[in-house]
Amino acid sequence: MTGAAEAAPGRFAAILARLRGREILVALALVVLVNAFVTPHFATTRNLEITLIQMVFVALVGTGMTLVIATGGIDLSVGAVMGLASVVAFALLPWGPWVFVPACVLAGLAVGMVNGALIVGFGVQPLLVTLGSLIWVRGLAQYLSGGRKEYFEDPAMRFLGSGRLFGAPFQVLVTFAIVAIVALVVARTVFGRRLVAVGGNPGASRLAGIPVGRTTFAAYALCGALAGLAGLFVTARVGSSDPTNFGVLIELDAIAAAVVGGTALAGGRARVIGTLAGALLLQLVTAAMIMNDVGFAPALIAKAALILAVVALQRRERR
Repeated sequence: MTGAAEAAPGRFAAILARLRGREILVALALVVLVNAFVTPHFATTRNLEITLIQMVFVALVGTGMTLVIATGGIDLSVGAVMGLASVVAFALLPWGPWVFVPACVLAGLAVGMVNGALIVGFGVQPLLVTLGSLIWVRGLAQYLSGGRKEYFEDPAMRFLGSGRLFGAPFQVLVTFAIVAIVALVVARTVFGRRLVAVGGNPGASRLAGIPVGRTTFAAYALCGALAGLAGLFVTARVGSSDPTNFGVLIELDAIAAAVVGGTALAGGRARVIGTLAGALLLQLVTAAMIMNDVGFAPALIAKAALILAVVALQRRERR
């Protein structure tokens, strides 16, 4: 009996060691399992599809945010980029999808490049640069559109917003493909290793010959491009452009998804698949609370508590 009692803590520690890095998957499984019994109509194909569709924007923006956070930075301008992409999409709608789709991505890319150039070239803090971009990009979107919300009807946009491919929502398939590609790049390429090295120790990275400036610049550029794509997707989904409201506060959800998914807020670690899982977890928690008539405000409080708990665990792990 004594031997079994002494072995139990060892087995428990071994289980915890195996779960390290997979906490988000355990949390997802627990949320699904509990709500399958507690929440009516939760464990249905229709609810899963709705949840996946609703988390597309956060997953896309969160993927770009993961790259930026991995360098030790932050990007608060992603929501404003979505609003700008919405205006660009509507303005170029008559030219067809071969024009307005890449234009939205390029608009986001341009903003990301401006952010990266200011951060790298002038050594300004990422928080200050992207906070400024949040203001001027949103202002530019409102200026170009006159601050108006414009509705439209377009077959290509209808497919981008609600079309299906191989029986699955088109936006979900594209998001999963992008996340998979970015995860592969981060895990298997020189750029991915440089990204993590820059965030972990920029000084040592410079001494090792790693192009810290170019790597940081590329992270912000890619983050902006993915935010531009998210802006196109929300425009297509809603069937209107909105320079004022599209993307408002999505930067907070994107940061939350990345951090909950295992990306270190202090930099030096990027978990792209974890960000996707984090976006799904946050959406599932929100949906479950609303389906149980808890309300949207308590759902926000629950998400905030979850984020604080994860950050506290990360700080403890770093110590």
